[in-house]
Amino acid sequence: MKVDVLLGLQWGDEGKGKIVDVLTPEYDIIARFQGGPNAGHTLEFEGIKHVLNTIPSGIFRKNVLNVVGNGVVIDPVLFQKELEKLIPFNVDYKNRLLISKKAHLILPTHRLLDAASENAKGKDKIGSTLKGIGPTYMDKTGRNGLRVGDIFSPNFKEKYAALVEKHEGILKHYEGFEYDLAELEGPWMEGIETLKSLIAIDSEHYLNTAIKNGKKILAEGAQGTMLDIDFGTYPFVTSSNTVTAGTCTGLGVAPSKIGKVIGIFKAYCTRVGSGPFPTELEDETGELIRKLGSEFGATTGRPRRCGWVDLPALKYSIMINGATELSMMKSDVLDTFKTIRVCTHYIINGEKLDYFPFDITDSPITPVYEDFEGWNCDLTKLSSYDEAPKALKEYVLYLEKMLEIPITVVSVGPDRKQTLVNRKQTLVNN
Repeated sequence: MKVDVLLGLQWGDEGKGKIVDVLTPEYDIIARFQGGPNAGHTLEFEGIKHVLNTIPSGIFRKNVLNVVGNGVVIDPVLFQKELEKLIPFNVDYKNRLLISKKAHLILPTHRLLDAASENAKGKDKIGSTLKGIGPTYMDKTGRNGLRVGDIFSPNFKEKYAALVEKHEGILKHYEGFEYDLAELEGPWMEGIETLKSLIAIDSEHYLNTAIKNGKKILAEGAQGTMLDIDFGTYPFVTSSNTVTAGTCTGLGVAPSKIGKVIGIFKAYCTRVGSGPFPTELEDETGELIRKLGSEFGATTGRPRRCGWVDLPALKYSIMINGATELSMMKSDVLDTFKTIRVCTHYIINGEKLDYFPFDITDSPITPVYEDFEGWNCDLTKLSSYDEAPKALKEYVLYLEKMLEIPITVVSVGPDRKQTLVNRKQTLVNN
């Protein structure tokens, strides 16, 4: 048995949570492999919208275990709040949720360092969510971090105090930055007690044993490929490896154990925060996409920048991840557009490129578009892909041809039932 991977191919916010929720009945274990509470995975069913930040998106399905892997960073305060939101829905998270002992902890001072650093950058800020993610990963690679397993140690408070002392020394260098650490520490320590009440595991052993025993595992990524620390639009990226390779390091799974790689992308494109965005529409069209798609961050509430789908970036993401199939999300948002555009090339310094280059930050980019007739009908009522309008099918076929990979799922609404399976001509209805 191999581990299947589901991840985003754009700048995050592609709709990964929904597809994980839809696919979960086919799996025994859903495992998050990187990122932290900067993620916002939205699931909608039975008329209720749920937003998950750190907890894997399979948590609402019975008889499925959810693992927070070693590559994830956890804020005990936000994690506790996330758990509390599950209580009204009678989610048995104490038996369905397993936490890696090697997952790193976000301290209150990590959040302070994040805010102080971003403030100091001024107009050059990278668009951090200010969740303390970057400083936590910095301590991880700097071999200073605290991990979930440490909270069970008799000298945990000493370890905590030593790291806080180091952070406060750094914060002194940010002139004029004020904070009240004592106010933040109380809720954080409460969150630590909540973490202690959950099942902590040696996740790499647990998952590899599950693989040997024939269990089906789906690895869930956060953010998107274009935000990967190595392969994204650096430095406007997140602090972890969001690509398929991150599954191996974030869960302790060998490359030979990777199975299907499901890449998720929107029928258009969005980005939150700073950084290059070749197809961004800073006009009425972009504003309309934002309005129709409710394009505001699930975690931050920030308005997302909107634009047309970008083939050079998608081809790049597919290559890096070894994607084997695609899911196209939010197709219904384009229901009323007479013309839909697809970026096929970039023109940079007079040169026409069909690939994603080293840097797209400093040089002006002119996107080259191909236009398609819109479908001009309500997709949200469709019950099968067979019923889809011709214009939508032509759009899908064109993308499949250009990307050289099948689009097996077409999402036509936020609810788990509004998910069409291409080629099988059936509706995923769980």
